Amino acid sequence: MSLVLYHATPSRSVGARALLAELGVPYELKLLNLKEREEYKPEFLAINPMGKVPTIVHDGVVITEQTAIYTYLADAFPAAGLAPAIGDPLRGPYLRWMAFYGSCFEPGVIDLALQREPAPYSMSPYGNIDTVMRVLWTQLEAPGPWFLGEKFTALDVLWAGSLTWMAKFELVKLTPAAEEYLKRVNARPALQKAAVEELKLSGA
Repeated sequence: MSLVLYHATPSRSVGARALLAELGVPYELKLLNLKEREEYKPEFLAINPMGKVPTIVHDGVVITEQTAIYTYLADAFPAAGLAPAIGDPLRGPYLRWMAFYGSCFEPGVIDLALQREPAPYSMSPYGNIDTVMRVLWTQLEAPGPWFLGEKFTALDVLWAGSLTWMAKFELVKLTPAAEEYLKRVNARPALQKAAVEELKLSGA
């Protein structure tokens, strides 16, 4: 078994490293220097023509796009229990919130941050950002310590990483329930260890 993560720091691939820490699986880390535009070198574009990180290669298979990587890795290493299995009642909500992140939350927040003129509701892929945020905050107010209640999953790594980053740059205003949720997720030993390793890598 071979697993390679193409990574840059700081970037959204920090979350992929955090997920791998939770999964507890060995992997090879290949660093790209974004300042030197190494993501656009022919050898990397041959792997990911979009020139984006994170990108993983698992036993010769290339997986790109953040939510696809999270879904794939959690399924590929089931011993960690980070993905509800097919047939589990939580599988549907798990996939729903994976898709919601990429199709509604992230594009909505980026449009808001860049002060883009909202598209007509019927043409917008996410409707409107107020509804997106209301739906998200309501989910985080539901009973249970984790995104899906009592079960910690790859969703928690995805959402906590993103919300922590976006709150840091004031792209979102956290609710009290969201703040408590982030404290719980970010206190997990594997995520704390990954954060320390990332700081060392970045030279901070």
